[in-house]
Amino acid sequence: MLDKLVERNRDGMILFVRIVMMVMFMYSGFGKLNDFQGTVGYLASLHAPVPQLAAAVSVAMELGVGIALILGLWVRPLALLLAVFVLCASCMGHPFWTMQGADRAMNLLQFLKNLSIISGLLLLVVTGGGRYALTRSRS
Repeated sequence: MLDKLVERNRDGMILFVRIVMMVMFMYSGFGKLNDFQGTVGYLASLHAPVPQLAAAVSVAMELGVGIALILGLWVRPLALLLAVFVLCASCMGHPFWTMQGADRAMNLLQFLKNLSIISGLLLLVVTGGGRYALTRSRS
């Protein structure tokens, strides 16, 4: 019964997932764009190489890829690219393995949350964008 329900609503569920997941990225990207110099400063504090470029890449990934995934453009390659971006950002921004106490616990939780997001993105790589995507995968 559940299988039939899922299959009947598969494409709508994939669209829902694309929208809900990307809202967070777009919110974050708009925040980075609106305070671009603050983003550059934060990335510099993390010792990001070329913080100005890293900030621009972050905005492009979060806003540009976020919008593209909502629209269903090149879902599989962009979801994979975004998953790699999130993994890199997680390693740079939440290095729990270098911390102790409450800082370690908080950053471990954030890192694990990001792994969950990566898992959702990898499911989009597997499923593609579904029927409600502008660029449809041949699966």
